[in-house]
Amino acid sequence: MSSITIGIADLNVTKAPGSLITYALGSCVGICLYDQAVGVIGMSHILLPSSAQIPGNNTPMKFADTAIPMLMVKMQALGARPTQLKAKIAGGAQMFASMSNASIANIGERNVAAVKATLQRLRVPIMAEDTGSNYGRTLLFTPGDFMMTIRSPKRPELKA
Repeated sequence: MSSITIGIADLNVTKAPGSLITYALGSCVGICLYDQAVGVIGMSHILLPSSAQIPGNNTPMKFADTAIPMLMVKMQALGARPTQLKAKIAGGAQMFASMSNASIANIGERNVAAVKATLQRLRVPIMAEDTGSNYGRTLLFTPGDFMMTIRSPKRPELKA
């Protein structure tokens, strides 16, 4: 089985037997979308909540509000239907708790809120999540079982 690596501010899609993996989810959020009927999966690794915060930015995959719609379009090209999409999300940790700048300290929480708001606006239900806390995550998503596997140092592997 080949895995496609999703970098920070990146996204991609695949069908079985491929899988998608992203590393270093700290305050970032990994969004897994899938259409079970056609077996299409997609993943996005967002860095920030809103593209409105950085006018003129030419990296839409960096933001929850622009990356998720882009991911949906890419999935449609493989046959996914927007009305059948479901989501699983992970990340959004508080990695900068000791910082005095509150907007940086709670970026993980803001990222999770933006992802949830964008998915709700696009009518994509969240079926599983592992967000918050204060540790990083590696996220693997596989078609077939549509399982989100989360690995973190010194923690048991989580499947959702």
